[in-house]
Amino acid sequence: MRALLVVNPKATTTSGRTRDVLAHALANDLKLDVVATGYRGHARDLAREAAREQTHDVVVALGGDGTVNEVVNGLLHDGPGEHLPALAVVPGGSTNVFARALGLPNDPVEATGVLLDALSRPESPRQRSISLGRSGGQGLPDRWFTFTAGFGFDAGVVGRVEQARRDGRRSTHALYVGQAWRQFFEEGRNRRNGPITFSSDGMDPVPGLAVSIVSNTSPWTYLGNRPVYASPEAGFDTSLDLFGMTRMSLVQTLRTIPQLLDSTGAGPHGKHVVAYHDLAEFTLHSQEPLPFQVDGDHLGERNTISFTGVSRALRVIV
Repeated sequence: MRALLVVNPKATTTSGRTRDVLAHALANDLKLDVVATGYRGHARDLAREAAREQTHDVVVALGGDGTVNEVVNGLLHDGPGEHLPALAVVPGGSTNVFARALGLPNDPVEATGVLLDALSRPESPRQRSISLGRSGGQGLPDRWFTFTAGFGFDAGVVGRVEQARRDGRRSTHALYVGQAWRQFFEEGRNRRNGPITFSSDGMDPVPGLAVSIVSNTSPWTYLGNRPVYASPEAGFDTSLDLFGMTRMSLVQTLRTIPQLLDSTGAGPHGKHVVAYHDLAEFTLHSQEPLPFQVDGDHLGERNTISFTGVSRALRVIV
């Protein structure tokens, strides 16, 4: 089996020595090409070439959720299809939501073992076809996402974290929590009078959203080893879920946080909570530009974003 290993040399939790060991282990069982990314978007470019030229059977992403997102967008640049290489993931980031949602170990060495076992029979590798989310609008290229997209508050937090990392801060869960509280106390007006409106064909519009989180799977994210559930019913076999809040007062937020951490599957609920499951298409619109993110990658500000759930969009080695 021909495989392309796309390595992010800046992956948060994987040392150079570990990456070399993992590449050597994969090369023992696969016809392996290894390329380290050198710029933002490089993983996307490599995966797009592999898909167009059909040079590889599987593309392995070694890195965090950002690296995985780039590879997915490269593979699906020309749309889904059975001819595309399969995706495999070896987690190397600080959170690795997508890999963990697939049931893979969070340790890169253990995950490599699972991958090799799944590929042990090249004629019938262990794989599944999963649904993905696709966002677009305002004349911008579509952007695929594997586990989440956010418009407004949580995207603002992602933007703050990215700036902190550019300033030399290390990506940790404490950094995310700290930036979330800073975002919360500085937002003010948007927390009380949300500027976002949800709309979908055949449904009544819902205005006044202060936060809007789109999920393609669950958990939404992790705090250390603690899963966070924005939309507990979301999964790779359904379309998209939406969690929103029409008010983010301190009291309401403190009431919602334990619900986000509740593993019983009840999900966030209450007077100011908006929740939808298995949405095929919908739009989020804001009267003022708001930050937007997919899979933890800040994409700037937008006024209107359309979302589509695409079933069986990609084959993933599990």
